[in-house]
Amino acid sequence: MNRRHFLAASASSLLAAAVTGRSAPAPPKRPRAITMWEFSWVERRWSGAGYEDWDRALDELRLRGYDAVRIDPFPHLLASDPYRTWTLLPEWNTQDWGSPDVNRITLLPALTQFIAKCRARGIKVGLSTWYRQDQDNTRMQITNPEIHARQWIKTLDILRDARLLDTLLYVDLCNEWPGADWAPFVTPKMTYGDWRRPESLAWMHRAITLVRQSYPNLPIFFSFSGEPAETDAQELSDFDLLDLHEWMTQQNNGEFYRLVGYNYERFDPKGYTNLSLKAEDTYRARPQYWQKLLTDKIDQLAAVSRAIRIPLVTTECWAIVDYKDWPLLQWDWVKDLCALGVERAAASGQWLAIATSNFCGPQFAGMWRDTAWHQQQTRIIKSASIAPALRQGRFYERL
Repeated sequence: MNRRHFLAASASSLLAAAVTGRSAPAPPKRPRAITMWEFSWVERRWSGAGYEDWDRALDELRLRGYDAVRIDPFPHLLASDPYRTWTLLPEWNTQDWGSPDVNRITLLPALTQFIAKCRARGIKVGLSTWYRQDQDNTRMQITNPEIHARQWIKTLDILRDARLLDTLLYVDLCNEWPGADWAPFVTPKMTYGDWRRPESLAWMHRAITLVRQSYPNLPIFFSFSGEPAETDAQELSDFDLLDLHEWMTQQNNGEFYRLVGYNYERFDPKGYTNLSLKAEDTYRARPQYWQKLLTDKIDQLAAVSRAIRIPLVTTECWAIVDYKDWPLLQWDWVKDLCALGVERAAASGQWLAIATSNFCGPQFAGMWRDTAWHQQQTRIIKSASIAPALRQGRFYERL
């Protein structure tokens, strides 16, 4: 259709709408380009850590084309005392998420200030939590789903009173539930992939029900490690979306990491030494093989989403789980795999928000400074179509 015919058709549509008294239908919404700033947004505020100037960090995020960010509001600490200065213990010293050593944070007014800055830039905020360990291990006071839900309701009450609820994209009641790293309080003890256990399902359903009673319009769910199957539709019927974290390195039972010799070491440098010496060479030896592992997994997730009619979000992805700026670590092969993941997920129509990697933050300088690469990926994400079956529901309405 040439420009003249397009304008004529548009005018005819508007005239018809005026005659019939109906407004022209709104164009379909598009996916959000999201990134994960988890607990770094408030922990990494020392000089040079990347988040000491929120205005600068958010302006740079917007420049790269992102319009959503996933952060941890620390609901267990907010519910206990939002104005207290909390002493946090390090989760690791090998990674660049959060703090590599003991640190202190104060959540209010920091949380409302940060979300207000996001709103001013048109950036939606997804809330999740990693239940970071403070000096008193406050998270262990969560002994049942009722307490779990009350803490989230208190968090949302604070944001309601600050008139910031409209900026929220969704609420993830626990990151990678019920992994022992992020949910050590759950009973009986469980680990990653155990979300299907009856005790886990009962806890999730109860917590979601209680939070939804107070905030019925917010999309609510749990993220977890271990993708669902088409037979899980009933178990996940109260989830508004699925945030599935997938990387090439975890496919085929973690084949890539086994070959490289990386074992998620938290306070030992040997894992990164092995990555430095072996990771890129291992990938370059069989790039098509590793790429197919990734695209096959994305296709599988899309098929499950299509079958159970629950939209997907992926905020941690696509190449390698752990990485950073380091003497022998290059970013080009990681970016190539991440671009492949973005293209495949976007083409499926099943994702309503897509990340480019879990390194999309100012502390990962080698990834962050390639502005053009980010802009290319976010254009793909934000121009993708959403499957018609997913153009409804709480999450779609908040895009």
